[in-house]
Amino acid sequence: MSNKKHNIIIVISEFNKTITDGLLNGAKQAFDDNNGKDLTIIKVPGAFEIPATAKLVALKLNPDAIVTLGAVIKGETKHFDFISMECTRAIQDLTLEFDMPIMFGVLTTENVEQAIERSTSNNKGYEVMDAAFKMIETFKDIKSSSEK
Repeated sequence: MSNKKHNIIIVISEFNKTITDGLLNGAKQAFDDNNGKDLTIIKVPGAFEIPATAKLVALKLNPDAIVTLGAVIKGETKHFDFISMECTRAIQDLTLEFDMPIMFGVLTTENVEQAIERSTSNNKGYEVMDAAFKMIETFKDIKSSSEK
């Protein structure tokens, strides 16, 4: 009998690829450290495309959890504000709509240096994937206690 557990899908933005690659490496490490069973990675062009893709994943692929990864770095225009707020809001809406953990791992940083730090030495990809495993168990505990 295999002791591997949980099927998780990552929806990851390819924009700011150096940063998102670091997040993905951290997430893969946490997946392995938590003895994950199946990991699927779905790439999208940017952070704005993450919520619609995560919704389709939730509807059609039935994973144990979805981990969203991306990086929105502040620039000199309002674009950062619009993308970061709408991406955050849309993913939050999905967490309330679906009966599975949908984890928010989209960096919203003031500058590239913060993004690099959060995708390397203080890897948020690792943290979000690790939290996904904890939330899967929390959801299972709540469902099993409500069946008693």
